[in-house]
Amino acid sequence: MNAVEIKNLSKNFGPKQAVCGLDMTVPMGAIYGFIGENGSGKSTTEKMICGLIPTSGGSIKLYGKEYTDEDVRAKMGVLIEAPGCFAGLTVFDNMMLQAENLGIANAEQEVIKVLKMVRMEGSAGNKYKNCSLGMKQRVGIAMALLGAPTLLVLDEPLNGLDADGMRIMREVFTDIIKDGKRSIIISSHLLGELQKVATHYGIIRHGKMIAQMTADELDASCRTYVAIQSAEMNKTKILLGCKYSRVEEDEAGYLRVYDMTTPEEIVSYLYQNGICVTEIKTDKIGLEEYYIDLMNGGKR
Repeated sequence: MNAVEIKNLSKNFGPKQAVCGLDMTVPMGAIYGFIGENGSGKSTTEKMICGLIPTSGGSIKLYGKEYTDEDVRAKMGVLIEAPGCFAGLTVFDNMMLQAENLGIANAEQEVIKVLKMVRMEGSAGNKYKNCSLGMKQRVGIAMALLGAPTLLVLDEPLNGLDADGMRIMREVFTDIIKDGKRSIIISSHLLGELQKVATHYGIIRHGKMIAQMTADELDASCRTYVAIQSAEMNKTKILLGCKYSRVEEDEAGYLRVYDMTTPEEIVSYLYQNGICVTEIKTDKIGLEEYYIDLMNGGKR
C-alpha cells in the first residue's frame, strides 16, 4: 500500500488551470521530494492532499482510503506557508493550543517531546514574535509533528534554517521514517539539502508531473564528468573544446568534460599540447543540475 496515490488530479481557478492531470505516488516510508518552479502547482497539490482546497477532478487516496476520510485526516501533520501562531504567546503556549485543538491526550508531555525533537525545548518560553525565521520554521515543524502523524506534508520547511538547523531537520526526518510506516512530502527549492534526505522525487512543471523516480534512479541518471584545473585555463578550454563535444566551466572554476573519457586520457592529451594539469577529479552532477537540465528540455 502507498501512502499517497493521486490519479489525473486537476485544479482550476476560474479560467486558469493550476494542476493538469497530475499523477503522483508516495510509497510508505518515503521522504518524497516534491520539486518545481514557483507557480508550478506544488503548493496547490499539497493543499488538495491536505483537504485545504477542493479538487476540480481526479482522485486522491491516502493509505488506500479517500483523502476526505476522517480517520485518515486525523493522521496527517501539515505545514504549508506558515504555522498559525499567536505572536504574543510563547512557543510553548502556541504548541499547547495546537495540541488541545487536535484533542491530544497528555498534551503537555506531547508538546515537550516534539520540542525536544526539533531542539527547541530551550526556547519554549520565548514569545513567538521574538523568534528568528529559522526558529519559527522549527516551531511549525514541531506543530506538524504533534500526535505522531503517519503522513507529514511540509511546504518549504527548510527556508530560513541555518546549517545546524538543516542538519537537525535531516536527522528528524530520517528518524521519523525508520519504522517504514510514516511518510513525508517535502517541497523545497533547496535541492542540495533535499538530496541529502529524499528517498523519492516528483518533479512538476506547469501543473503536470514530468518525472518521478527513486533516489537510486536519480543517481543512475546523473552523468559522471571529469573536472580539470590548469595553469592556463583559457588555452585548456579551447583545446578540450576541439576534442570533446561538451566542455563547460562551473562556478568553482573547474572545466568539466561530460564525454565518456578517463582522467588519464585528458591529462595525456593536454600534456601533449603543452598544458600542465594542476588538479583533476571525477564527479557526478547533483539533483539541482539534473533539475535545471530537465527544465531546459534535456538530461545529463
